[in-house]
Amino acid sequence: MTANTAAYALQLVREMDAPADKLFKAWTTPERFGEWFCPKPWTVTEARSDLRPGGESYILMEGPNGEKMPNHGVYLEIVPNRKIVFTDAYKAAGWVPAEKPFFTGIIEFEDLGNGRTKYIATALHWKEEDMKAHQEMGFEAGWGIVADQLEAIAKTF
Repeated sequence: MTANTAAYALQLVREMDAPADKLFKAWTTPERFGEWFCPKPWTVTEARSDLRPGGESYILMEGPNGEKMPNHGVYLEIVPNRKIVFTDAYKAAGWVPAEKPFFTGIIEFEDLGNGRTKYIATALHWKEEDMKAHQEMGFEAGWGIVADQLEAIAKTF
């Protein structure tokens, strides 16, 4: 697993009652993102995923009052059933730089046996103010809710 050595990192670590391969599958099946990817009452209304290093990711989250939060990104590393690394530093495949990158995400799945998995979600930020903004947005609570939802959905695969 990746050591949390970045200066501006936020991290959520959970032991989940679901196998790593099913958690990975939930993370890589965009048609199911609406069921787990953001805390309710927000939802995902559109998701695309070209699951390969350099492949594009797009997720549109919508709030209860019509808010829209588009998330463009690119995958940097994919290790089936073990690791997904993505960033919003690029807005499209072909390494098109984003105007204001916010973070790089590292999602890791460590098989603990007996159908249990250590889930590690890390957000690495370029600047302290971005990390603090992410904390104020509710990183710990929000990513915790998402982890709970992910665990429940993984059990349906």
